[in-house]
Formats: sequence, structure tokens, C-alpha cells
Amino acid sequence: MLMAAWAGGLMVSIAADALQKFEGCTRIDEPWADGDSFSVKFPDGKVRTLRLYGVDCLEMHVQGDDSNARRLRDQRRYFGIADITVAKAVGEKAKVETTKLLEKPFTVWTSFADGRGDGRYERIYGFVTTSSGEDLSSALVKLGMARAFGVVRAGPDGKAGEEWRSELKDLELQSAKLGKGAWGFTNWEKLPEERKEARAEEAEIAEAQNGKRADSAKPLDLNKAARDELMTLPSIGEKTADAIIEGRPYKTIEELSNVQGIGPKTLGKLKPFLEITPH
Repeated sequence: MLMAAWAGGLMVSIAADALQKFEGCTRIDEPWADGDSFSVKFPDGKVRTLRLYGVDCLEMHVQGDDSNARRLRDQRRYFGIADITVAKAVGEKAKVETTKLLEKPFTVWTSFADGRGDGRYERIYGFVTTSSGEDLSSALVKLGMARAFGVVRAGPDGKAGEEWRSELKDLELQSAKLGKGAWGFTNWEKLPEERKEARAEEAEIAEAQNGKRADSAKPLDLNKAARDELMTLPSIGEKTADAIIEGRPYKTIEELSNVQGIGPKTLGKLKPFLEITPH
């Protein structure tokens, strides 16, 4: 099965399930980079923005568009951190840890799947194996610098995406018990309340949309829309947006019914705002 993806500024068609291995990659320091998204110089000399599979570091850039500020608030609630400035500081620490882990050349595994969060910027999903042979996503979860959250797929070792997600969740539990990273600032008594508040707010937004897309100027391409664009759809939060991305490519909009959390009623709301265009 083929799908379109960005590679070096060009749209190319590649096998959706074929990971390509790139050894000797190096991280390029950029002011906008964070723990889970950064510039990588590939062996061919091209620089691409890579988004790690499976994990989500706390936001550290919240200027301008308020989407990152909202994400930081949700991440803060997930970790049970009361002070949003503390949460932001943890995000800054995550960038430092990623920089340390990638000081030496590393290996990238990618199929060039579109990993854009913000539709304005090109980004591809990938796995990173550090010079010491450690999976970067797993390392960040162990350090408490990231939560097990986001898009997954079968990895370089052939392990199924859902199995790897479960392993990341187990690492997250260990990190939380040890109070590593962000978990060192968790208010355990208030954490259930924080998460409940986040769920209630998401439900309230979905109800307020009343089946309408937040920005309905043009239908979204189901196979190409960025995460933040999918989140403008009625009843679609970040978790469901990630699940939609995991299910790509789609041949028909009706195939969205295979995505967890999208039933007939939600599918009916989504249909008017979606399309599938030829690659």
C-alpha cells in the first residue's frame, strides 16, 4: 500500500509499512526544538524535522498560537502538576535530556509518514536508536521527561505498535513510582481531579461545537490533515486525532468507524468536514 509523505521538501510515495534505516544521523540545534521533536541531519546531508513515535514531552514553547498553551495545560493535568510554570520547566529539561542522549551520531528509522502537529510545518514520524543502542522514546519515559502518549506503529524490531505502547505505559508506571522527572512534581491527591477536569472540558468543547467544525472553510483531507487540524473536528480530541493518524491511509471516510472512539453518531458529524483526495 502506498501513501504520500514529505521527504526533503518533496512529496514522494512510499510503502506505508516500510521503515527505512538511516545510520550516522546528527541532531541540529534549533530554538524551536523540544524533547520529542527536533531537526535531524541525515547521511545524505538533508535536514528534516523528526517527531518521535509513542511519546509526548511537555510543551516549552507557548507563544503565539494558543494551541501549545492548551496542550501544556492538558499535559500538566496528566502529570498532576499544579503549577504550569513548573510543567513548562520540565519541558525545557526534556529538551536538555534529548540533546544529551543524541550527542553522538544515532540511527533513525522512518517511513516518512506525515507527523505534522501544526499544518504549517513539515515533520515526519520516526524511531531513534541512540549511540548506546537505546530507544530514545523509551529513555525519555524512563526519565519522566515524557508520557506514553501519541502515535505508534510496528517498530524496527517488528514489535506491534500496541504491544510497544503497553511497554511504554509500564515504563511510565515505574517512572511515576520512582518520582522521576515530571512525576517528582505530581500532587497525587489532586491528580484524579485534574484528569477528570480535563475530560470534562473536552466533552464541554465537543458539546459546544454541536456538530460543527471549529474552522469549516475547507474540508480536511483525511490522509493528510495535521494533528491540530483534526482536532478542529467535532468530538475529536488529541488522543482520537492520534488514533486517526495511526489508521492511515484510508480508502474511504467510512473506514473511520474502525478507529476507537468513533461510532456511527460521531462519524456522521465528521463526514461533512472530510474528504480524500488523490495522492
